[in-house]
Amino acid sequence: VSMLDQVDLSSAVSKEDHAKRAPPLYERLRLAQYALKDARIPTVIVFEGWDAAGKGLAISRLLKRIDPRGFQVYPARPPTEDEQLRPFLYRFWIRLPARGEMALFDRSWYGRVLIERVAKMIPKERWMSAFDEIAQFERQIADDGTAIAKFYLHISKAEQKRRLKRLDRDKFESWRVTKWDWKHHHDYDKYVVAIEEAFERTHAPYAPWTVVPATDWRHAELTIFRTLVDAMESRLAAAAPTKARAKGARHA
Repeated sequence: VSMLDQVDLSSAVSKEDHAKRAPPLYERLRLAQYALKDARIPTVIVFEGWDAAGKGLAISRLLKRIDPRGFQVYPARPPTEDEQLRPFLYRFWIRLPARGEMALFDRSWYGRVLIERVAKMIPKERWMSAFDEIAQFERQIADDGTAIAKFYLHISKAEQKRRLKRLDRDKFESWRVTKWDWKHHHDYDKYVVAIEEAFERTHAPYAPWTVVPATDWRHAELTIFRTLVDAMESRLAAAAPTKARAKGARHA
């Protein structure tokens, strides 16, 4: 069964329930960020998802709860001329966070196996080989002690169309909707195939994917915060015995 099929897109959280459940998560996130900083553990957060799925809103709400010192957001952009001459992961390697810091990639290295693949921007052999490169890349940074959280914000094709149309009709928001958004919408089913293969090839215990039902923003936010905090706390717990052993060796 595919990961997208397992998601209940009707999941929703009431305003009252959100008001009760969100503050403890905000506090856990705050404490985890400072604990990881003290432990010198870096955190990498990847956001992928459908156009109009609410990625921007989710990221902005996350940013409100994170100390901006030692935190960087890298929005998607095409590679520079210099970066095009190098391996495709180069521009992401150089943006990895320092020890104890956090980096959020608003779209990421997965563009190679999603947009570039579906839009036929590169030959098949290049996006096929990218799966192994990505898996090795994530394995290396995980082995180096990095906490990794990867999110895919999921909405149905009908919901995406409804949102794009609504944005298009709003004179203050219509600039957000481009011909590429409609092209991606038209290719929705092709993207499903690409997304599922990306999950299959790159979902791992050290760098798991979380598919976020994004029809309801409150439910999406709680899912993202809970998953991120769990990943940060797990990495912290895994590092603690190593730190204790190192401390013991120094005093031996």
